[in-house]
Amino acid sequence: MPYGRRPESILVRLTDYGGMTGWGEVVEPPLLEKVWAGLEEVLAPALIGVDWEHPDELGEIPGGSAVDMACWDLWARMRGVPLAHALGGSRTSLTATVRIGAERSLESLVARVNRQVCGGYSHVTLDVQPGWDVEPVRAVRAAYPGLAISLDAQGGYTDMEALIALDSYGIAVIERPFASGDVAGHAELQDRLSAAVAVEVRSEDDLVDYVTGHAARALLLRPSHFSSLSRVRRTHDRAVSAGWDILCAGGQGTGVARAATVAVASMPGCTLPCDVTQPPRSAQIVTPPVGASGGVVAVPLTQPGLGHSIDEARLARLAKASFRA
Repeated sequence: MPYGRRPESILVRLTDYGGMTGWGEVVEPPLLEKVWAGLEEVLAPALIGVDWEHPDELGEIPGGSAVDMACWDLWARMRGVPLAHALGGSRTSLTATVRIGAERSLESLVARVNRQVCGGYSHVTLDVQPGWDVEPVRAVRAAYPGLAISLDAQGGYTDMEALIALDSYGIAVIERPFASGDVAGHAELQDRLSAAVAVEVRSEDDLVDYVTGHAARALLLRPSHFSSLSRVRRTHDRAVSAGWDILCAGGQGTGVARAATVAVASMPGCTLPCDVTQPPRSAQIVTPPVGASGGVVAVPLTQPGLGHSIDEARLARLAKASFRA
């Protein structure tokens, strides 16, 4: 599914014998070529003619998260329940954060934050990196003393002194300060911060390492990084049992994967503002579009499954390739 220069994604549509459909999406660029190459070969043997009562029974489905997501959507639609409720979610709406990258100047950064605050956001997440950290955070805090601010370091730091200096500006969360797997570094930093350190993992086992090492107090949960929503839910439950907060994120694609992210973010442990604000609504093929309005994301609870309809005519116009099993 190409959008000019925007990243591509793969959509999976599953249809049962009665004509009910479920949708899933892969949005991780490194996985697309591999998934597409194997999907036609393995999808039919894995699902066609196979009896199952719940997506958990299918185990690790070839095709990864997109096929699993479609199975969950189909299962929830067949039972007339929203995917959020099927996963154990209870929220009707979510507080959203908006991510703001490095700007050319402090003035342009503050102006961009101002636009988001005027648009209703009460929480922003600023990208920081060595050389662009203390000064921009100071400028935003001076302009907005009461604004909730988190930082995303994207694993770019090796020294923690600048990160410790940022703690004095009333930061809520510092996401991904060091390279993935640096449990000791994260643990030392968390011990020296008032802000919560948030780590990103791709499996429950990875999370256990951080929990055991007291290396953070928050989890950045990106459902698209997991092979199944069941694994996402187990990882959520493990973080909750450790007393961690969870922020749920997922922003690329056509809106299908983002709708699943909203369902995950409705689960009880996802207490931090979620990030489903990118890309723009014009890139989506779902109705209603997935996104924030006034800094709040609605959880669709009046429709079963993902809670969104697919503009299949637009999908057909935009699709670069397709196959039917």
